[in-house]
Amino acid sequence: MTPLRTPPQTAAAHHQRPFTRDPGRWKRKSSRALRTGHVRGQTCSAACELVLVHERTSWGWLAWTVPGDGSQPEVPHQIGVLTPGATHRQRLALRWLTRRPARSLAVDTVPGSLRLSAAAVALISVMVGLFAISHGVPANVTVPAMLLAPLLAEHLPGRIDDRAREHVHIVEGDGPCRYLQRLAALHAPLVQAAASSDRYELRRSAELGHNLLWDAAALLRTQDTRSASDRLIAYERLMLQLAHQVAQMHAAAGHGADSTSPETGPLRSPCPPSARPTTPPAPHRTAGTSPLEGTLLMPQPEPSPVRNSDVYLLFAHEPYYPGPGSQEINTTIVAADSLLHPKVCQPDGARIHDLLTRERQPGEIIPLSTLTHKLGGGADWPAVGDWERVTTDLVQLVHAGDCDALSLGLPEIARALVCAGPHSHIRAFDAAAGEFIDYGPEERAAALGEVGAFLASLVSEQEFWPGDGLLPPLLRQA
Repeated sequence: MTPLRTPPQTAAAHHQRPFTRDPGRWKRKSSRALRTGHVRGQTCSAACELVLVHERTSWGWLAWTVPGDGSQPEVPHQIGVLTPGATHRQRLALRWLTRRPARSLAVDTVPGSLRLSAAAVALISVMVGLFAISHGVPANVTVPAMLLAPLLAEHLPGRIDDRAREHVHIVEGDGPCRYLQRLAALHAPLVQAAASSDRYELRRSAELGHNLLWDAAALLRTQDTRSASDRLIAYERLMLQLAHQVAQMHAAAGHGADSTSPETGPLRSPCPPSARPTTPPAPHRTAGTSPLEGTLLMPQPEPSPVRNSDVYLLFAHEPYYPGPGSQEINTTIVAADSLLHPKVCQPDGARIHDLLTRERQPGEIIPLSTLTHKLGGGADWPAVGDWERVTTDLVQLVHAGDCDALSLGLPEIARALVCAGPHSHIRAFDAAAGEFIDYGPEERAAALGEVGAFLASLVSEQEFWPGDGLLPPLLRQA
């Protein structure tokens, strides 16, 4: 898997304080709470019923307390995450749960308290009932209605609360809220990017981020941050990757390099879009694969030399669409010698070519993630070359028709597996079954096996053209 990068600095500012983008709103709401409700002070106990200021978002809410010293809180008291893909009715549940708190009247002669709304409804129902009786309405109709109205006003909101909570995961506590706050800060730029653009990739990134928030909130409702640390770290890493991808899209758009624009033209590929693999990998091992090394070997009789250029590089990149109505392209395979093309960043391309072709069997497909794994998980990439710039140059090379390539629209799980290291595991939530499914080295090998079989059928008809004017490979000792 490619190494994580630090998200944009602007992302860190979101949700670190209440209403980051509208400070005036916090002043108004906190002032109202100081006048009408209970604020958090040194005398607060666990039994204190605090007034919460709800900050609604597209995915849920953050509920903040109001400190008595006038400062802004740093950690939300409560975070609620609405179910992904919520309907209009479910979004109404979010607004209901974040309504202004009901005020209660303490009754000395009766244990507990009475909602102010229930008392008002009781008074109104008595007045309306007496008026109805004076105009000839039977008492056996008006009296039950007079009694039922305040009971409904007192107990019905609680029932609606319970139904509304079925569509929301609510998390409380300092540790869980700190984690979700950090995750929400990373998700905020995804939401902003999707709102300001009609690109499918940006909308999809925001949707995936919402799913990560939902899964993390569900996990924190049943486990603490320590016991669930591995899965929580995985969620945060995925959110970081989404934030980094969106930042890259914005940078490319700012430089006029939008890969979905018509100027780039369709990707040259030996195969039509309809022939791309579209099914996720089945959980079994494919013959002729090496899950340990993370490569796929197409059967060849030749022995392994010191360097073999008859191999292929597989790498994922920012998704794009070759034309209207076409399927998404998110992964590309090129011949190793395309790394020696003069339009590829050099000498970085030649160095990666040298690393890629060392002691390989003819016909091997090597994912970029396998090289990352061999380079200390990515720590040693700077000593070899800038793999990001090289792969970007390769995509542009393919766009320009200066080499042959196999363009792929891999499903999400298959793409995640080939982007992960040979020993990595990918967890996916099956909403229908209500459980997580683990995909590991065997499923990764199966995904590579499907790709390799397709590539072998193409290469048997015509060899990949790596391009013209290639530079000589690096000289090294045998």
